[in-house]
This record gives sequence, C-alpha cells and structure tokens, in this order.
Amino acid sequence: MGKFCKQETGIEGLVVVQPTVFGDTRGYFMETYNQREFAEIGITTQFVQDNQSCSKKAVLRGLHFQLNYPQSKLVRVVTGAVYDVAVDLRKNSPTFGKYYGVILSAENKKQFFIPQNFAHGFLVLSEVAEFVYKCDDFYHPNDEGGLIWNDPTVAISWPLQTVGGKENLIFSEKDQKWPTLEELVKK
Repeated sequence: MGKFCKQETGIEGLVVVQPTVFGDTRGYFMETYNQREFAEIGITTQFVQDNQSCSKKAVLRGLHFQLNYPQSKLVRVVTGAVYDVAVDLRKNSPTFGKYYGVILSAENKKQFFIPQNFAHGFLVLSEVAEFVYKCDDFYHPNDEGGLIWNDPTVAISWPLQTVGGKENLIFSEKDQKWPTLEELVKK
C-alpha cells in the first residue's frame, strides 16, 4: 500500500488525498508530497511554485482561476480548518458548473488536488487558518479570473452557520465583484 489514499469526488480529475500519518507518543510524521507516490494514484502534475496564506475566521477567498495560464493546485491546511471548494469550468466536461467541497484541517490532514480549469476558493471555519498549496504554473497577476462565491447556478452549500451567517463574511473587494457562471459563459 502506498503512502497516499485517493478519494474520488465524482468530478473527473478532482480528488481528495489522504496521507498516511505515522504517530506515536512524540507526535507524528507524514509525507505531504512524493512525486513517485502521487503518480501511483494518478497525479502526475509537475509543481513549480508553493504558496501559503493566513486568514482569520469568516474570510472567504475566491473563487479564483487563471484565464490563459490555468493552474493545477494541491492544497492543504496546516493550522485551523477551511471549507475548500472547486468548481469545474471545463466547458466540454459533463460536470461543467458542478462543484465539490471538502473540509480541510490541520487535524484531518486531507489534501485536495484541483486540476487546471477549475475555480477555487475557501471559507475559514476556525479562528485562524494557515493554507498552503502547490501550483503547476507560475502566478500571472494580469491573468486573474473569478466566479462569484454565491452564484445561484452553482449553488455552493457554504457552511455559513459555522461563521455566524453570511453577514459576517469577510471578502477582498475583487472577490465581491466576480461574474456569475452565466456571465462567464457569455464572454
């Protein structure tokens, strides 16, 4: 058995990865990425950049994507917990416009592999969350795209009760102005 277990999501290419954790009275050890082991579960992406963010409770980041330089991402949480979401934006996909959400936390140690051409975002559920991720292409600041977090067509079931309701959400200015999926399709 390998060090990583893959959980299918019902959306092609989008998977939750559970690492094997070796623990004892001292604490634990785990590999968070191993190119050979990931290839064994079907993830052959070559990553070129690592990023880390820290956010407080009720921050909603996203839903982001790159327009001309799409990125695959391997995301995880090292402190706290988030509800992480990916939306399929592949126009020829049978799951176009569908989303999958998963709680990622320091406690469950799950990772989420998000292929290219997905919108991605997360809601911080804990007091603070440190979020780390690998990307298979470099960030291009003039290539940002987004999908509004509350798009009625996608209908993401955000766990808003955990953060005290939508009136408590904290956004960047740009994350409040992204278009809907319908508006994206018309472009």
